[in-house]
Amino acid sequence: MALNLVSLGGLAVLLGFAALLSTDRRRINPRVILWGLAIQFAFAAFIFGVPLGSELFLRVSRAVERVLRAARAGTRFCFGILAAAPGEEGSLGFILLFQGLATIVFFAALMEVLYYFGIVPWILKQFSRVFTRLMRVSGAESLCTASNIVVGIESATTIRPFLERMTSSELCTILTAGLATIASSVLGLYVLMLKDTFPNIAGHLVSASFLSAPAALVMSKMLLPESEVPETLGTAVKPHYERPANLMAAVMRGADAGGRLVLGILVLLLAVLGLVELVNMGLEWLSAKLAALAGGPVDLSLPALLGWMFYPFAVVIGAPLTDAAAIARLLGERAVLTEVPAYQHLAQMLQAGNLTERGAVLASYALCGFTHVAAVGIFTGGIAALAPRTSGKLAAVAARAFLAATLACLMTAAVAGVFYHGGSLLYAGR
Repeated sequence: MALNLVSLGGLAVLLGFAALLSTDRRRINPRVILWGLAIQFAFAAFIFGVPLGSELFLRVSRAVERVLRAARAGTRFCFGILAAAPGEEGSLGFILLFQGLATIVFFAALMEVLYYFGIVPWILKQFSRVFTRLMRVSGAESLCTASNIVVGIESATTIRPFLERMTSSELCTILTAGLATIASSVLGLYVLMLKDTFPNIAGHLVSASFLSAPAALVMSKMLLPESEVPETLGTAVKPHYERPANLMAAVMRGADAGGRLVLGILVLLLAVLGLVELVNMGLEWLSAKLAALAGGPVDLSLPALLGWMFYPFAVVIGAPLTDAAAIARLLGERAVLTEVPAYQHLAQMLQAGNLTERGAVLASYALCGFTHVAAVGIFTGGIAALAPRTSGKLAAVAARAFLAATLACLMTAAVAGVFYHGGSLLYAGR
């Protein structure tokens, strides 16, 4: 219970920190904050505190795992033994490309099929209406934020007709929402990495995606409050969607998008991991020199430096002190290396028994977002390609959106920390 109260206090700290860094504290709309918190609290209370809610999300978790098994039919056919998961006969261990990244193609195609039949657009409209009516933000940014619960960079296409005329605050919001959430196409990847060490992880990741949407609105509107009058303020907006000619065309379009996403993630990891290792080599050399002068160990590696920076935040979200340093290090890794290595290291920590249940739950929520430096470039470039006139505004708000997204992910973890209790149905599967 004490740590639950720490998480509650941590929410106040995060909101205060956002207010401190706001461009104009007088323009912060308290309605956005209060309703954003209310939506998050109601959702988290339903999941963690109501038996029906816990049971529902257990079912969602199991459903995602069953869909993941279907996805692996294609990987086994195409890659044979390379696609055999750890524990299966002939497995060569976990191979990210053939077992993890390949499932993205299936999930992207599945989402396109759900779009084709109108299921996803209907869900997005309901969430968008809630955000627009309760939080009094523009219909366009509400729809884009809701879209990020399901998709990634593609979310900007749902409001393409409005992008050119959006305010700086709106553009900051859609960037923040994209960075603070994960796409359903990569959900299977994280589930595959964690399911053996973290029971029902799928339910937590789905929950985190829902919670992060209002959190993104809150943090974005605090760091960069609206100072203009948005075109779609208080108006519901229909998703912009170019429907394929038929179902097979939808499958092909989704698979093609998934394939390009896999390639993008792969080349990004190859580049970023190599560059970070190069930086670390320089920092390790400096550490060795300083250690020789100090007569004791000195660790100035990039993960260590970022871990120190994120440590206070890991504490305020309610992580046990025994886990705070490890969670802070994971957050630092996510910021520079992307969330993929961070989730891999989380799985390794769980396998080694180095995290408590509460620490594992909070880490899974805090890491659930594309909140890393490379993604800022990807999202900014993607939106600018759809609306070239926004390039200047996007460049101006990109850093603030990255900070807002980081705080939104921490806020999501803190909300989960308020309601999580030991032996939760969602973690232990009891």
